[in-house]
Amino acid sequence: MDLNSEIRFLKGVGEKRAQQLNRLGVYCLRDLLYLFPRRYIDYSSPCEISLAPYDEPCVVKATVLKVSGGVRIKGGRTLFKVMCADDSARLELVFFNSEYTVKKLQVGCDYLFYGRVGGNMLTREMASPIFIPADEASTQQPVYPLTQGISSAMISKFVAAAFDSIDCIEEFLPREIIENYDLPDLDLALRNIHFGRDKRDISRAKERLIFDEFFMLQLGMAVMGENTEKHTDAVIESADISPFISSLGFTPTDAQNRVIDDILQGFKIGTAQNRLVQGDVGCGKTLVAAAACFAMAQNGWQSCVMVPTEILANQHYKSFCDFFRGFDINIALLTSSTKAKERREILQQLKNGETDIIIGTHSLINSEVEFAKMGLCITDEQHRFGVRQRTLAGLKGTNPHIIVMSATPIPRTLALIIYGNMEISVIDQMPKGRKPVETYFVGTDKRARMFGFIDKHIKMGRQAYIVLPAVDPSENITELQSVKQYYDEVVRPLLPDVRAEILHGKMKAKEKDDIMARFKKGEIDLLCSTTVIEVGVDVPNAVLMIIENAERYGLSALHQLRGRVGRGSHQSYCILVSDHKSEAVRQRLKFMCSTQDGFKVSQYDLDHRGPGDFFGKRQHGLPDLDIASMSEDIATLEKSQTACRQLLSTENWQQKYPLLMERLKLLFEGFVL
Repeated sequence: MDLNSEIRFLKGVGEKRAQQLNRLGVYCLRDLLYLFPRRYIDYSSPCEISLAPYDEPCVVKATVLKVSGGVRIKGGRTLFKVMCADDSARLELVFFNSEYTVKKLQVGCDYLFYGRVGGNMLTREMASPIFIPADEASTQQPVYPLTQGISSAMISKFVAAAFDSIDCIEEFLPREIIENYDLPDLDLALRNIHFGRDKRDISRAKERLIFDEFFMLQLGMAVMGENTEKHTDAVIESADISPFISSLGFTPTDAQNRVIDDILQGFKIGTAQNRLVQGDVGCGKTLVAAAACFAMAQNGWQSCVMVPTEILANQHYKSFCDFFRGFDINIALLTSSTKAKERREILQQLKNGETDIIIGTHSLINSEVEFAKMGLCITDEQHRFGVRQRTLAGLKGTNPHIIVMSATPIPRTLALIIYGNMEISVIDQMPKGRKPVETYFVGTDKRARMFGFIDKHIKMGRQAYIVLPAVDPSENITELQSVKQYYDEVVRPLLPDVRAEILHGKMKAKEKDDIMARFKKGEIDLLCSTTVIEVGVDVPNAVLMIIENAERYGLSALHQLRGRVGRGSHQSYCILVSDHKSEAVRQRLKFMCSTQDGFKVSQYDLDHRGPGDFFGKRQHGLPDLDIASMSEDIATLEKSQTACRQLLSTENWQQKYPLLMERLKLLFEGFVL
């Protein structure tokens, strides 16, 4: 067998077990070997039974004294008791419906038991402990992600069978990288992540596998052209944007000026700029983009601004027209709704060089769109675009400058891995006069009072959003609020006179755009929606954001939703509704109420929930990080960056290391590398 062999053909698996393993994402032997343990039970330092902490996981070493037969108890279960002891005390083990497990315990033999010690001062007991013989070589027992019908012991058995069926796992990293960074070989690392004898074996294995994930992710980004340095003809040695700034009627923030200066400096050096501009919702990224386009137009270069939806494209088009009123700058709008005749005229003017700035959706990456002299490509709300779309947009010109705008504040460590060697500029100030959004966390028992609050603001002429996690009541677990049911059973009875509408992802694009446009015009008072409500859409009159089942979202997602309000001069509010009992969840939602700082919010998410809350795989198109942690493995991240840069500087490295390229193509399946 090899790493690509289907899991059902592995000894001991078969069709039924294969289907269960599929639920864990295991379809072939490679998937199985890369199904890493979530944690390990450390048997290396057992404590005496008399000193075992009460009701906390611990390991004790004890001798089995007596094994009692099964006794039928209430509920049809069978109870087995095992008496064991060490020099300090006795411990009674209790097992339910586990005759096979109990038979493994031999009277007179020593074992290491892992579980929670309960009972009382007279009788200590441990229910359903995990155990190994005391003389077993490995003291680290892996605990895997599980699904119904699959235990950690089964996965260990299947992994062992997989190693037996494969001679050796081929090394894909160049030997010099392995030696320079003192990494174990891949075959040894994979064996030790599953069957390491001690902490050092496992630590070394993790170091290698974490390095691999960071290294391959950055290398893939580099090969796709996201972070390689390229010569560009779009050089602007001097740009006077003072006429544009003077025309605004307000003074940009120091942060906006600083980022604009970063961009203008990047235009001077002859290398295509590759910059991430990030900042909180409402910090003024559109103005920064407009200033960059002004500098380009002033020097005879065309700019392209790509956004994910038509309503955002229309909003940007209006903003740019307002910004450049009085200047001889030709701006065009191109979306899928553009009529055929108008589309032909726009494309011809763009090709002739008559258009200075074109704003649109993914329509801009169609092959028929040609530029006369493209110097700058800006993608806004970038997390809504796949990597391939951003790359194709950049190919429209001869190595144009690339600016990626993000309203999702990203901790620097995450930005480094997602964006490789992109230069990062942060707009970390808000325009003067913007009021912070007051945020509250309440239970469903406050819903009637909350709707009185909504009614009060709508009667004052304001607007509100209510966000719910599901579209239909049938599609999710029962305690989740759904848009349709909530609208019928809560909104209509409590607010019968309010102009309310439903918005969700199952609607056709034209229908969604129409509802969003009517809301923006003030024709709808209350929008009951899933998270499909558009990122970046500016509705200054919307002052209330209600989020039901708030526990279902990461803080970064909640922060994005909160950013839909607070865009005008009126005081705005965000209300997080949840009855979740978990203390961790409640602390998370309380933290959300305590800060307006998107970077603090995103760092909290990264530390507590991982990178998945920033970008789903479907959105960013990158391989998952299964073992690497952005908040804990910074040193390995930095090593992998150095190694990646060294490899990229090696002549003909792609031909020199075919196994590395093969692995890269596997990880970035579907992308042109």
